[in-house]
Amino acid sequence: MTESPHEVGGFAETSRGPLSKPAVKVDRLEKTLGSNHVLRGISFEARSGEIFGLLGPNGAGKTTTLRVICTLLTPDAGSVEVLGYGTRVSPQEVRRRVGVVTAEIGIYPRLTARENISYFAELSGLMDGEVHRRVDAVIDRLDMSSFAQQRAESLSSGQKQKVAIARAIVHDPPVLMFDEPTSNLDVLASREIREFMLESKGRGKSVIFSTHVLHDAERLCDRVTIIHQGRVVASGATAEVRGGFKDLEDSFLSLVGAAG
Repeated sequence: MTESPHEVGGFAETSRGPLSKPAVKVDRLEKTLGSNHVLRGISFEARSGEIFGLLGPNGAGKTTTLRVICTLLTPDAGSVEVLGYGTRVSPQEVRRRVGVVTAEIGIYPRLTARENISYFAELSGLMDGEVHRRVDAVIDRLDMSSFAQQRAESLSSGQKQKVAIARAIVHDPPVLMFDEPTSNLDVLASREIREFMLESKGRGKSVIFSTHVLHDAERLCDRVTIIHQGRVVASGATAEVRGGFKDLEDSFLSLVGAAG
């Protein structure tokens, strides 16, 4: 499959055809934390140029799955590949290709917005000559110039979330993962997050959206996988998973209820 890179807002973009290999492939993943068997053999694929929903109630294993994908946790069994790189054998290559945004923003309060972004740009392996250009580009792209020099501790929740997004995308990863990104935000900030996910999809990124807010998932996701108690209970195009129910939430409740 041929790829045609081009620039959008200072960031490289890759267009992939519909037959391209999955950007993220999770195969029979298992993970136990303490005495809790969190993941029990889940499998799914997320593609480039789509928003993929990883859905489930709290405690279903969504966050654990994302932590395995971005190499923070090692699986007990099964495998994860990101653009062909296995998390076990090539964790550094995986980390270069993944950006993560979570509800727990976790930015450094005494650093400015720019300093937070620059620090993570350096951690991601960008060369000195690239850091300044990339940081400028992401600040411009997310309209952050008015508060880029302010300490993070003085920023609003929406501004802090923009810093978290900038930190996640400054190295231009082809895979973006959002773990309950709107749970602590107001309506306007939540809308900006949703619009950014759609923009990223349009730029050919693989966007994985982990949430239990089914209304957002139905509006945004091309395909979804529903997990419950560490197992997959449904997977497919969003409309197919919704089936004959009036909305995805009713389908979700029926599937989770049947799973016990």
